[in-house]
This record gives sequence, C-alpha cells and structure tokens, in this order.
Amino acid sequence: MPEAQVYLNGRMLPASQARVAIYDAGLVLGATVTEQTRTFHHAPYHLEAHLDRFFHSLAAVGFEINETQDDLAAVSRELIERNARLLRPGEELGLIQFVTAGEMAIYAGFERGLCEPFAEGPTVCVHTFPLDGRRWAAAMRDGAHLVIPSIRQIPPQCVSPAIKCRSRMHYYLADREARAADPRAWALLLDLDGRITETSSANFLLVERGAIVSPKLNETLPGISRGTVIELARQLGIAFSERDVLPSEALAADEAWLTSTPYCLLPVVKIDGAPIGSGRPGPLFRTFMAAWSELAGLDIERQILESSGAVVG
Repeated sequence: MPEAQVYLNGRMLPASQARVAIYDAGLVLGATVTEQTRTFHHAPYHLEAHLDRFFHSLAAVGFEINETQDDLAAVSRELIERNARLLRPGEELGLIQFVTAGEMAIYAGFERGLCEPFAEGPTVCVHTFPLDGRRWAAAMRDGAHLVIPSIRQIPPQCVSPAIKCRSRMHYYLADREARAADPRAWALLLDLDGRITETSSANFLLVERGAIVSPKLNETLPGISRGTVIELARQLGIAFSERDVLPSEALAADEAWLTSTPYCLLPVVKIDGAPIGSGRPGPLFRTFMAAWSELAGLDIERQILESSGAVVG
C-alpha cells in the first residue's frame, strides 16, 4: 500500500523507515523545538507565520540547521502534496516540523563525547498526520470543560514561553490531573501567582461585555491562531485587550474560548465544573467561527463534526 512520506535529515523516506536514535537529545533531554500547521483544502494555512516562529525558536535555543526557511517551506508543501493523496474525502492534514539538538555523543559511543555533548548536527524532521475531528467534536458541539490543576506554568525565568518546544512534562502532568477529575477535561494552567496562562496546547480567551480579553503573554506562547482572533476582531470591530486574568474573572465571563491550530476555536463552557455564561457555546463564538470559516474557505465546525461522524444540524 502507498505510505506517507517523512523528511528526515535531508532525505524523503517512507514513514516506516523514518527513525530517530534512542540517544537523540530530543528523547534524552527533551531538547526539541517544534511547530505545527494544518491544511484547509490540502493547502497549508499560515505556513509562513508558523515557520517565522519556528526559526525564532531555533535561534533562541541555538540550533543551527542547514535548511533555510524557504527550504522547509518547500519541503512542507511537497510533503503535503504527496501525503494528501492518501487521505479520504474531506480529510485534512496536520503538519509538524521539529528539530532536536542531535545525538548525545556519550551515549552514541563517540569518543569526543567527553568534550562535546552532541555527536552530529541537529536532527531535522518534517512529517504529517491526518487530522482526526473525533478529538474535538464533542467540545466543538457542546463546549469544553477545563480543570485547574495543582501543576503550575513554568516561569519565564526558566524557559521563555515564546519558544515552542517539547519539554512538556508539566503539561503532561497537568492534563493527567485534569483527566482524573473529568476524562474529557483539559488542564488550564495558572502561574505561580494564580493568574491564568494557557492550556497544554491552546491559548485561552474571555468574552466580557462584547469584548475579548486575553491573559498577558508574559508566560504564554504567542499563538498563531490567537493572532487570527485578533485580526478577525479588528475586522468585526470588536475590542481585544490583554491583562492579568484570575480564575474568578474567567468564571464571571460571558464566554470563554480556546484557540489552537488543529481546530481554530473551541468554546469553553465550564471551569472546575462551574458553568461560564449560559453553560453553552455563546453567540460571539458562532460569529468568530463563521468569520474564520470564511477565511478558510470551508465550514470548520461542520468539517470537524462530520469527520467525527457527528450529526450536523
């Protein structure tokens, strides 16, 4: 059967042959910078913006790769073209780029490992995966439940939140704790002072008196999808502001949302079991989903629900 292709260290390979060594720093240390894009109609959405952020992260951690930004853009588009042929009708792709620090020399058996930590250059990979709407369909239809765990966001003095990386044990533990309270919940992390930051994979937003409020970006990744919300708000004449946000303020909001690349926008209807607004997806959420769908050239909500087998009214 035809097989999806993967770009790994300068070569196109069948996915079954693409391997990263067990002593790669991405596994040993979690030293990995990453980025994720999605397609609409099998075309990458905001690829350039994602690659801008990706190369900013690479520079911030000192990973030097042979590929230029234009190179990875061309590789990404080629992979999408190849792998989209394997999709079922109506399916879309997620696109991942990641770079690790490379193989740990001491584990790989290189003598110079005593002096130099990495045996070779960075590991560079680009791959795709079919977006599965089943993961987000229930939350898209009925609203998401967020749980505030005991785990806190890593302070920016430790790792800059502007670096999109895979050193994410705190996210894993936070989501694990949230799912213990509700198997369908996601964790909403607070900082050390009790202010809302983000979830493990999305920016968090509020709607108050018809305006959108975002937590400050001091300890939060500046999401590409969050940027789309800002642009849509400008087009729709809706105010967007940033400030510190406490959980009590989120619970008093009219609406709350999550925004992230795979699903674009999700309504949040509960935090720690307490309802937000009416406890149902709100009217401004519908307005923004319609505007985003117009940008994408398809009904995003319908696509997610139909791909999951859900009935769309």
